Amino acid sequence: MMGNAISGVPRWAVRAAYAVPLLTLPSGLWRIALAAGLPVASEPVRTGWGVAYVLVLTAVTEGLALLTLGLVQPWGEVVPRWIPLVGGRAVRPLAVVAAALAGACLLSALSLLVGFVQGGNLADGALTDTRAQSVLLVVCYTPLLAWAPLLTVSAIAYYRRRTAPTPVQDGVLEGR
Repeated sequence: MMGNAISGVPRWAVRAAYAVPLLTLPSGLWRIALAAGLPVASEPVRTGWGVAYVLVLTAVTEGLALLTLGLVQPWGEVVPRWIPLVGGRAVRPLAVVAAALAGACLLSALSLLVGFVQGGNLADGALTDTRAQSVLLVVCYTPLLAWAPLLTVSAIAYYRRRTAPTPVQDGVLEGR
């Protein structure tokens, strides 16, 4: 198993959950390069607000991607004790699954929207000056297309595991 994954989680679900933060990393590194003024696009980010926006977007994206790990780790079932007010409480499976599936739907919609809008810009050369910049942009952003499907299958595996009847609930251990 990877990291602190819970026993009983299917190996494919663990791999899917761990893949998500790795798939978001290339686009984040591209944005950091853009903010640093490296020649990855036709127009570098020049303003302080622009740099801040790009860096915050990168941090938020990676943070959201890391939340996928909660679908296969203990902190996705019980809130860690160090978190004020809610530490030690059980996590409600339906709330987690609803948030994950809503996020997957939003990611799918964003993928389509950005694909249509930026695909035309990429074809017109509005985003990049050189072929190398175009290839780098596509290589860094294409993995994001797998985020929604991987989040969906991880959420479904989480739901099945967390809502499956236990032997006690079925009366097997009670001798019924």
